[in-house]
Amino acid sequence: MIYDAIIIGGGAAGLFCAIEAAKRGRKTLVLEHNSRVGRKIIISGGGRANFTNLRTSAENFISENPHFCKSALARFTPHDFLSIVKKHGIDHYEKKLGQLFCRESSLKIVEMLLDECRAAKVEIRLNCSVNDACARPQSGFAVETNQGTFESENLVIASGGLSIPKIGATGLGYRIASKFGHKIVTTRPALVPLVFDRSFPAEFKKLAGVSLDTVVSNSDATFRENLLFTHRGLSGPAILQISSYWKKGEEVSIDLFPDGKPLASVLNSGDKQKFLSNYLAEFLPKRFADIWTEKYASAKPVKGFSEKELAGVSENLHNWKIRFEDSEGYAKAEVTAGGVSTAEISSQTMESKRFRGLYFIGEVVDVTGWLGGYNFQWAWSSGFAAGQSV
Repeated sequence: MIYDAIIIGGGAAGLFCAIEAAKRGRKTLVLEHNSRVGRKIIISGGGRANFTNLRTSAENFISENPHFCKSALARFTPHDFLSIVKKHGIDHYEKKLGQLFCRESSLKIVEMLLDECRAAKVEIRLNCSVNDACARPQSGFAVETNQGTFESENLVIASGGLSIPKIGATGLGYRIASKFGHKIVTTRPALVPLVFDRSFPAEFKKLAGVSLDTVVSNSDATFRENLLFTHRGLSGPAILQISSYWKKGEEVSIDLFPDGKPLASVLNSGDKQKFLSNYLAEFLPKRFADIWTEKYASAKPVKGFSEKELAGVSENLHNWKIRFEDSEGYAKAEVTAGGVSTAEISSQTMESKRFRGLYFIGEVVDVTGWLGGYNFQWAWSSGFAAGQSV
């Protein structure tokens, strides 16, 4: 029951760390409280796992220390992970902007990781719930579980964040970190749909399922992606991206004409007999154009608008301000922002600066990636860094 390394969490980061540690001859144990490993991998990317992004850089991550992730990302790159995917013959494709997906099922990535674990002789215990972890009197750690107590020279916390509790997410990693004196940067749901403010026109909720190509921005970030109306608010890639930067009570700006056509001049050169909603329906979904015009303009032909009014409509279309009441919370969030502070973790090894032999990797750390495979790459990179050190 004594190991060189115990890893709490059998997700992307935990499994990859275990593989790297065991390849170095370290006796390695993974403790997973679910009945199977890689639950988040399985459901990701619509079941096809957006397993990395070829364009990954530190600019694609949010953290109190924006430089922290650089070392790990440089030591194990997207191309390094891709070489393993190719070695296992997993068919994949680039969807857009460097995003790599499995052509078949995300299970292929989990099977690949398990094959690598078997080859390296990693021991995995499923349905193993951790009750407590503490330092041993002499050195190392003792981990109390429902399957007994295990001892180890090194302990790696790879238990993830609070997002998607239905697949077993808990705050265990944060509790263990706090017990060992680590600061926790306030956590919040990220890559999550947003809910309309109560004062927002209810008619827009009728547009559930309607998608628009937009530029969405706030004071900290800007993204060009599609947004999607839901029964409660907005989702889609643009909204998920901006949600990681959004603060409660803050307005979000949406450019409905992201290619920059100035509406006033376009209208002046078009058919002025058309109603404004009909004109907008040439560029936007008609249901949306009708509701938007009803709420933010007038139901009259274009010729009935003065130049000043048209300029106002144009400004509103390029800078449509929406206030959201809240997000959909951890239940719908793809990741958790915040987490174990990087201030007391080595950026090269992921080891605690407060407690020798204690490591933190993956989502539990205050490093949060954009949508598009970046969070998986952080899992591989941080797992590799720790696996080379434990």
